[in-house]
Amino acid sequence: MTDLTPLLAFRWSPRSFDPVAELTPTEVMTLLEAARWAPSVGNLQPWRFAVGHREDETFKRILVNLPADEQRWAGRASVLLLAAHHASDNPFAAYDLGQAVAHLTVQATALGLHVRQVTELDRPGLVADLELPADVRPYVVTAVGQLGDPFSLPADLLRHETSLRHRQPLAELLLSCSNASS
Repeated sequence: MTDLTPLLAFRWSPRSFDPVAELTPTEVMTLLEAARWAPSVGNLQPWRFAVGHREDETFKRILVNLPADEQRWAGRASVLLLAAHHASDNPFAAYDLGQAVAHLTVQATALGLHVRQVTELDRPGLVADLELPADVRPYVVTAVGQLGDPFSLPADLLRHETSLRHRQPLAELLLSCSNASS
């Protein structure tokens, strides 16, 4: 493997969060600042976040709008962040939101935290339960917290949690442009 920064090389998305660890207000603000400084097309910064701390109402409202399989582990996270974007004529809003969440993820790794994202959501349920403005579109939920004991997970999740990470070979990610003219 090439010489990646450890922030990228050692980042992973666990399901085993410490169910009693809490994030400090400073840690949460640092994560949101990292997202705020992400690049965006035309500097429009279309992203918006709803922050739920374990046991508060926002956390509970986000959690119930995740699939039951995801709720099994997500309820252990310290924070659930709903990442959304403005619905507008900006065709790059989702792309920009992805950059903001990526920046937040790298910052979490720098703070010794872990992140796991959930894309299968009850989006209409989130809009209703969080009373989101009509022009805000839920996109992903990001669970953030300290690493917990993987052996506290159900057996099927433990298998996923303890298996080796896999990435496709770089050669498979490159497009062959043999018909391109020089």
